[in-house]
Amino acid sequence: MSYELQALIGTQELLTVAAAEVPAARVVPLAQGLALIPVTPAVLAGLQSDGSVRKPGGGAGFGWHSDGFELRLAAWSKAGPIACVEAEYFGGSGTQRAAVWVDGEVALGPLTIGEFEPSPDEGTPISRVLRRIGARTGEDRADEFETVGLGRHRTTAGWAEPTD
Repeated sequence: MSYELQALIGTQELLTVAAAEVPAARVVPLAQGLALIPVTPAVLAGLQSDGSVRKPGGGAGFGWHSDGFELRLAAWSKAGPIACVEAEYFGGSGTQRAAVWVDGEVALGPLTIGEFEPSPDEGTPISRVLRRIGARTGEDRADEFETVGLGRHRTTAGWAEPTD
């Protein structure tokens, strides 16, 4: 079974304002007042529409970021923390990368975990950035990833599809 996600995560209110600047963006509610914007190719194009180019190796450790993308995250983070996350798993092994912008700066990360690396005691990169933006584990002690509902869809495209 596989799982892949590229998304921005923040409060529903913050992402609603941010999405208004990117016509292809779709805000999807999560638990605990959080939401995500799936970073589809159309959203990525809208976020990079300032003419900036991708940096070799990617900004903040993400291979698909441009300077313009990070400038947008920095600007939006002045209204509240915003996380950028990516995960790719197949057959139980995979990778995660995550970072949080607060007040215009990268405040946490980029955090990474590579294929076959054990999860650190403090949690996976995505769970750690979720914790930084306010997510808390549930009574069942599930990690923040599960508690906010990131297991609901298996692909970024699945998050981008309307559910009405």
